[in-house]
Amino acid sequence: MGGRRRSHDRRALRDAKLTELMLFAKKLCPAATVKTDTIRYEDEDGHLNVFPPPTLPEDDIERIITALADRTAKIYDDTGLFLVFAVRN
Repeated sequence: MGGRRRSHDRRALRDAKLTELMLFAKKLCPAATVKTDTIRYEDEDGHLNVFPPPTLPEDDIERIITALADRTAKIYDDTGLFLVFAVRN
């Protein structure tokens, strides 16, 4: 029973952190489309894909990448969740 509860708690934490990342990405680029998924690949816990508008300058894309890298590293340090992101243009 304890294992099932821990698994449920970890899924809830993962979902909360993916939502946090999604909202953060939308704050960084409101015009972007942001998608998440929870399909596990090896040691990855979840994924975030950001699709900024094609007209977004490269400097802004780099800013988004840097901010998301910092946020996912902090999430990993705080929770052990390995959330992967991609900014696709």
